[in-house]
Amino acid sequence: MSDHDVEKTELRQDSLASVRDVPDDPDSGLTDQERDARDRKLVWRLDMVLIPWLCLLYLLAFLDRTNIGNAKIAGLVKPAPEGIGLSTSQYNASLTIFFVSYAVFEPLTNILLKRMRPSRFIPLIMVLWGASMLGMGFVTNWSGLMAARWFLGLTEAGLFPGINYYLSCWYKRSEFGVRAAIFFSAAAVSGSFGGLLAAAIEKMDGFGGRPGWAWIFILEGLLTILVGVLSFWLVHDFPDEAKFLSADDRARVLRRLRLDQQASANHEEFRMKFFWQACKDWKMWLGMAIYMGCDMPLYAFSLFLPTIISNMGIANGSTIRAQLFTVPPYVAAAILTVVIGFVADRTRARGLCNIFVSILGIIGFGMLIGTSNSAVQYAGTFLGALGIYPCISNTITWMANNTEGVYKRGVVLGFVIGWGNLNGIVSSNIFYDGPRFYQGHGIILGYMVIFLFGGSLLMTLLLRRENTRRIRGKRDSWAAGKSEAELTEMGDRRPDFIYTT
Repeated sequence: MSDHDVEKTELRQDSLASVRDVPDDPDSGLTDQERDARDRKLVWRLDMVLIPWLCLLYLLAFLDRTNIGNAKIAGLVKPAPEGIGLSTSQYNASLTIFFVSYAVFEPLTNILLKRMRPSRFIPLIMVLWGASMLGMGFVTNWSGLMAARWFLGLTEAGLFPGINYYLSCWYKRSEFGVRAAIFFSAAAVSGSFGGLLAAAIEKMDGFGGRPGWAWIFILEGLLTILVGVLSFWLVHDFPDEAKFLSADDRARVLRRLRLDQQASANHEEFRMKFFWQACKDWKMWLGMAIYMGCDMPLYAFSLFLPTIISNMGIANGSTIRAQLFTVPPYVAAAILTVVIGFVADRTRARGLCNIFVSILGIIGFGMLIGTSNSAVQYAGTFLGALGIYPCISNTITWMANNTEGVYKRGVVLGFVIGWGNLNGIVSSNIFYDGPRFYQGHGIILGYMVIFLFGGSLLMTLLLRRENTRRIRGKRDSWAAGKSEAELTEMGDRRPDFIYTT
């Protein structure tokens, strides 16, 4: 985009901010320097109150859905009495059924979150999925495991799309990415933490008459229930009702969102028109393709990394060593996830971030396919993790940045995340041909090349072309004759809305 086009973009956005229904300014008498200082103080307070606890919630969620991989190499699949006697197909089916219930209910959860309020909805689902996890520690056969995994998926469905939607209702578009990245980095941290925790809990084998793999489920389920109960006091509602803010601070949050071309999270009533607006938006469908390109590899990687490392031979047959070897790739992925979130917020080049990061993953899985050298394969797991994890939060932020309207954004995020997670069914059924897993790594590679890399490239080109048309006034006819209220209802289709590319 030329300097002239950038200048025109800023003028159009300034014009938009001046005519939108912006809340009264509680800082009207302050200088620009005083206003900026107060704004930084407000954002810092939001960060300290909202982000740490939400990160803990997602750490537990991801830990609970993927710890079955740690339990597998700890003896879950062995014949009774050590395990419950699972064949490879039965184990994969128990992974699959989680994603069925998880993906089916995800698109509905943001509407429930909005209607029930975050301070009620999120703690409730946490207690319920903690109970499902606890129950997995007492299963004695495949049917019991399948039932527990079904309810785990059902009850976890509301957290990830809900929190991303929730955060998008608190932060400006240029601030959301790094917060979403920090939030999602909890998934990578849970991978490393899960390996360490599983290695420690596995030593409880035989305690209370339960095997080590059962204690992984029992203790982590109890921890989730405890945190869920505490969340009734530590999860806050949307900005217009948040009790930890003063009336002036609530007005400041809502005002800064409106000035950033965002509808605030107010009491807008749900109407089916918002659902159909989402379904008619090409960005949602392409976003679903991009997200499946990183989400399917994410689950395949996190569910099977302990098995992949065990088959490399670098753990020398020790399950505890294999658990510990899973830690470093996740740590590296967590760091890069936050770095990319920061870079993407500053540059607003989310598409390019996806493109370049995906190349790392493509190289990594190419290394896993192309060599039998265990050191090179282990290096490939690092690149694989680095190429997957940052793209999850960056893609979600990208979609949230480019979808205006409280309910429309909720629907779009629900569909994008739900469809991505439905591809977890594929993740659960591609690792059969050990020890090299050519089929599994090859399918992951195909997803990343076609959907993540290719989809991100296409989205970037299309959004840039649309921005150029809007800046040059070729979409102004869409706004002809419309009132300000009608323009606001157009959301990101109004001609002066500029997309993040």
